[in-house]
Amino acid sequence: MTFGRLGLVITDEQHRFGVAQRAQLAAKGGQPHTLVMSATPIPRTLGLMLYGDLDLSVLDEYPRGRKPIATYCVPSSYHARVYRYIQKHLDDGRQGYLVCPLVAESETVDTASAEEFFDNLSREAFAGYRLGLLHGKLPAKEKEKVMRAFQDGTVQLLICTTVIEVGIDVPNAAIMVIENAERFGLSQLHQLRGRIGRGPYDSTCILISDSRAERLKVLCSTTDGFQIADEDLKLRGVGDFLGRRQHGLPEFKIADLSNDLTLMKEVRKTVAALVEEDPRLGRSDHAALKKEVIALYRKMNDN
Repeated sequence: MTFGRLGLVITDEQHRFGVAQRAQLAAKGGQPHTLVMSATPIPRTLGLMLYGDLDLSVLDEYPRGRKPIATYCVPSSYHARVYRYIQKHLDDGRQGYLVCPLVAESETVDTASAEEFFDNLSREAFAGYRLGLLHGKLPAKEKEKVMRAFQDGTVQLLICTTVIEVGIDVPNAAIMVIENAERFGLSQLHQLRGRIGRGPYDSTCILISDSRAERLKVLCSTTDGFQIADEDLKLRGVGDFLGRRQHGLPEFKIADLSNDLTLMKEVRKTVAALVEEDPRLGRSDHAALKKEVIALYRKMNDN
């Protein structure tokens, strides 16, 4: 579908869209204004900000009544303690999520599955509690039924996959456990964590992993989406600015994007001032710069 006079494209949950998808949305009009929103900007976004392709607005305050979410990472040997902690919350009238990477048990991957946890916990640690199972392979009507039961409090503990990553608002949910947390990316973990702490209750997110992945330490140290994106940038890079690669650092001759962010911001200010003063780089003292810019774009078009 194309539009005759499309003036504005809004992309919510920007981190869930690929480079090509975002380009297709923007191409539905003649260079429309674009607004992208996300609690966890992908590393590429930080890079685009530095390049001047995006301006940044930050909402850095919690909605009224909400509290920061405490986050901890523990090994799988802590399962019994974690289950007792969940039970305490449920006994106090709260609700919670237990998130698994897989829907069903796999013969090739030794990773937690939602169906397996639901069957085991219903019979053992959480026998007597009201559990629900939610994942993307359930029929639409069944998913709606489970979510309504969780929203109205009939289900106390929702065992699920990342299907709950966005669009779920249950203020009474105050505890989340993420199994095999090392299998998720930073932005996805942060989005999952955002399903709790939406009410006035103290909330806790527990990452279960036997890995010592550095990114899990990042999640435990901050709830700031931009700080998380900055760490993600350092860990996996920003990708191509004029291409489709979404990770890896671009090559610079004298700068390192992961370590020289402050310097790059100053460069951006200087470039903006130069372009405003001489937008076509027509001055004689800008001739060499103009030549390099033209060569760069020709190289990009050839690739």
